[in-house]
Amino acid sequence: MNGASREALASAREGLDALTDNTSVDVAELAAELAAVTALLDHEVSLRRVLTDPSQPSEAKAELAGRLLGGQVGGEAVDLVSGMVRSRWSRSRDLVDAVEELANSADLVAAQRAGVLDNVEDEVFRFGRIVASNPDLRAALTDRRADDAAKTELLRSLLGGRAEATTERLVVRLVAQPRGRSLEPGLEALSKLAAERRDRMVAVVSSAVPLSDQQKQRLGAALAKLYGRQVHLNLDVDPEVLGGTTVRVGDEVINGTIADRLDGAARRMTG
Repeated sequence: MNGASREALASAREGLDALTDNTSVDVAELAAELAAVTALLDHEVSLRRVLTDPSQPSEAKAELAGRLLGGQVGGEAVDLVSGMVRSRWSRSRDLVDAVEELANSADLVAAQRAGVLDNVEDEVFRFGRIVASNPDLRAALTDRRADDAAKTELLRSLLGGRAEATTERLVVRLVAQPRGRSLEPGLEALSKLAAERRDRMVAVVSSAVPLSDQQKQRLGAALAKLYGRQVHLNLDVDPEVLGGTTVRVGDEVINGTIADRLDGAARRMTG
């Protein structure tokens, strides 16, 4: 997103944070309702265009959203979406993306409250690696001709009882409503969103052999010093990695004997 949409999304995130700070709010239910709104706006192109039309008064758009959603979703979801349509959006599609992000964030808040956010983060990452290494599974989950109910049933057979409920909801939603996205980038975006719930960066660490606890602590400390914030490590064992370890943080990839290089980089930045 850029321009007006970026500002509108920032405002929507603040609204969600203010709402979910109230522990009496059922955030899992809120997530489901926002996901339903996402599906509605994704399907009804004319509606989302009306709700993001800059020539229409903000209050009129908010009133329309309230009339359409009232009775269909709870008051918290109505208030959030009404606030969002008061904002200016660069593209109507950006509104749908923003509502979807709020739905996923609300589910992650539910995981955070339950003390399982770390598990969700790791499970989403691991599932992404499984999909990437299993072409048949990927084909089954991304086949546009396949029935969504069948895909959902397949996912629940894979994840049910083996993963957190939040993980299952997030992955099922992504597969059932891909909205034109590839599966792997969608899973990666979910992993990053989970990290952002705690203001952390995510580093994907690939090594030929598993790292020891001491190596993980050293690497985490070096990355935190380098980037000035806590970094969560998603660890992946890849026999094809030679000559040390590969670390990817966002678009930046660092290869080599990573702990030594990071220690040196951190010293240069702070010295």
